[in-house]
Amino acid sequence: MKNKKIPAFMLAGALLTAVSVTVSAALSTAVVSKKRFPVMGVDVSSYQGDIDWQLLESQGVRFAFIKATEGSGHVDEYAKQNLASSAETGIKRSCYHFFSFDSSGHTQAQNFINTVPRESIDMPPVVDIEYYADKIYNKPTVDEAEEILLPLLDELEAYYGVKPVIYTTMPVYFRYVRKICGDYPLWIRCKQTEPEFADWSFWQYDDHGELEGCYGDEKYIDFNVYCGSEEDFAEYTKPKNG
Repeated sequence: MKNKKIPAFMLAGALLTAVSVTVSAALSTAVVSKKRFPVMGVDVSSYQGDIDWQLLESQGVRFAFIKATEGSGHVDEYAKQNLASSAETGIKRSCYHFFSFDSSGHTQAQNFINTVPRESIDMPPVVDIEYYADKIYNKPTVDEAEEILLPLLDELEAYYGVKPVIYTTMPVYFRYVRKICGDYPLWIRCKQTEPEFADWSFWQYDDHGELEGCYGDEKYIDFNVYCGSEEDFAEYTKPKNG
């Protein structure tokens, strides 16, 4: 979930993101209290390649967000493998969808639903909303984003039976998320400090983490924490009746 991970269906505008890519490469300066936030997790995609999930678990990984889809047609090539392999561990899993401003919410929801079975995830599905390609310069209006985003969220909630989590960056949060879907659980990317401006459930604090067990083109892995205690997390991921 870094700017350099440009969605496959938007590569034509990739050159326009050169400046933001350079910025995203800056190392994290966030200080994370393990006492306050003891539950650590990662997010992965095809960039991490083959993953030894047992080895990740042995290094303290408690949860993982696995990339599943982008837009209305793209499926991450490692999504199925990551879901199957991680199921053999005690790691709690969910999947995320990279949101497109360029196709309908309905077809995006169907792409995700067709890829991620209900029973394969332990946490709510995630919609990743961030700028890509030329969108950082040619920003859609709030109304344009809402017209696509709300049907996507509604269909995912209807299918999975729980409100999706919204992953986003600070600029996108303030421009879109807090206005359109401010009552959804939040997973925020902030590499400088704890995102105290919002009531967050998950915090991505480092995109240059290093763990043994990832064998892809990208040597780094994103580090995240859950907002509460071990007991809170156990309750959060406990199966709900019905």
